[in-house]
Amino acid sequence: MKSDIEIAHDSVLKPIQHIADSIGIGAETIEQYGKYKAKVLVNFDETKIAKSKLILVTATTPNKSGSGKTTTSISLAQGLHKLGKNAILALREPSLGPCFGMKGGAAGGGYSQVLPMEDINLHFTGDFHAITSANNTLAALIDNYNYFNKGTPHALKQILWRRVLDVNDRSLRYLISGLNGSSNGIPTETGFDITPASEIMAIFCLAKNLNDLRTRIDNILIGFTFANTPFYVKDLGVGGALIALLKDAFQPNLVQTIEGGAAFIHGGPFANIAHGCNSIMATKSALNFGEYAITEAGFGSDLGAEKFLNIKCREMGLSPAASVLVTTTQSLKLHGGVDEKLIKQPAIAGLKAGLKNLERHIENLHGFGQNVIVSLNKFGFDTSEEIEFIQEWCSQKGTHFAINEGFAKGGNGAIQLAQKVIEVCEENPSKAIVHTYELEDSIELKLHKIVTKIYKGNGITLSKQAKASLKKIQELGAEKLPVCIAKTQFSFTDNPALVGATDNFTIHFENLVLNNGAGFIVAVAGEIMRMPGLPKVPSAMQIDVINGEITGLS
Repeated sequence: MKSDIEIAHDSVLKPIQHIADSIGIGAETIEQYGKYKAKVLVNFDETKIAKSKLILVTATTPNKSGSGKTTTSISLAQGLHKLGKNAILALREPSLGPCFGMKGGAAGGGYSQVLPMEDINLHFTGDFHAITSANNTLAALIDNYNYFNKGTPHALKQILWRRVLDVNDRSLRYLISGLNGSSNGIPTETGFDITPASEIMAIFCLAKNLNDLRTRIDNILIGFTFANTPFYVKDLGVGGALIALLKDAFQPNLVQTIEGGAAFIHGGPFANIAHGCNSIMATKSALNFGEYAITEAGFGSDLGAEKFLNIKCREMGLSPAASVLVTTTQSLKLHGGVDEKLIKQPAIAGLKAGLKNLERHIENLHGFGQNVIVSLNKFGFDTSEEIEFIQEWCSQKGTHFAINEGFAKGGNGAIQLAQKVIEVCEENPSKAIVHTYELEDSIELKLHKIVTKIYKGNGITLSKQAKASLKKIQELGAEKLPVCIAKTQFSFTDNPALVGATDNFTIHFENLVLNNGAGFIVAVAGEIMRMPGLPKVPSAMQIDVINGEITGLS
């Protein structure tokens, strides 16, 4: 089979205005970025949005190569189109860090891709650069304020804001800035996170309109003065400048699937360090123009889906009509105790043991009130015995099941999944969301409920630093915000080595970080990194430009 980029290069793209016309977007409301991508100026029709069906795509606990949620999301939209349904995608933008690091691209794969895949995987319409620029402009303005206020009670004794870059660079995690004399600033311990971890990225994805974006930006907590008062962006007076950098980027991006369907791709926080969902602007755009809106949340249901349902859906005031739970035989075998080097080989005993992980994810989604369709992302090495075993297990559990071959067959390979989604939405849609916790709960109780109800652990512990941060958050009156747990994606625990359906554990939180503008509290569990490093052989080594065409992206 051809590589992803070869398939993409062989595809004939439609002009983006043709895609816009196909879903009722007029030429006066799009700004084209070349022939095949555009920004859309959306005026939402809340009546249409309420009638459309929101479909969440999530997954079981992944192995290092992932489960194929994006590919499944795209193929599902294509399959629904084959059945005569107007289905529109709402996906996250890929980060350059993973593209040039371990994971590679994130525009789907095989015959279920969004195009132009090179643009989407690389600079796209510049949204990530705008977010990076806004974040780092704020950092520069903070340092400048402190430089000219040094020695006064108004100076900042603690700066919480860090710089970001959309690269994987472990050398930038911890730094000292302002060295080599007073004319170069004040020596300060600082560092870089990756752009998807920026609070501005979270704000960008959760803001409902430009006014809301401005309010959230103004409410970012920068730090604390020597007079022991909290200091916000509104106190610095630069919210307008940051909005000027974000204004154009804030409009959702319209592209197309390999089969000519519409797709909104916008924003890209990671689910292991942030809330892991595309922008509300993009999701509501898909609902506004489509009969079905297909969206995904990062990593497993314990991370992306939990945050989608507890944080994003609270903000939108909307609930999914159904949830698709993606799994693979590889993931099930890994979580059934099979060595990662052997998970592509037949191992029915390991697969059977790994079904405990699948069962826990189903239970979690049921706990939210979701009706679940298990989608097996089929690979060429999967045996008929393994597939039949999973299908029979799902049948015995009373859970919908569908095989998805979208990677190899595009929309035709997702017909079975699309039919199941239509069946659930029309005959037995999901109930209203049952949230894991109430906003009135204490922060510790919110964390305890997630750990005990979603991860199935025994409880939580807080470090000395986390307890100090908790006290400060309480003093600021921010205790009623939702919580966003940052932890490893490879385990229900805070230890990536503990795979499967682990129980009898506690989650230890190293710190609590108030993202006041985004409107949630980040609870950092274990040794999670907000700036990833590169692997020994990064994907960048495979990427090249030959005869004017990019190669090596996948």
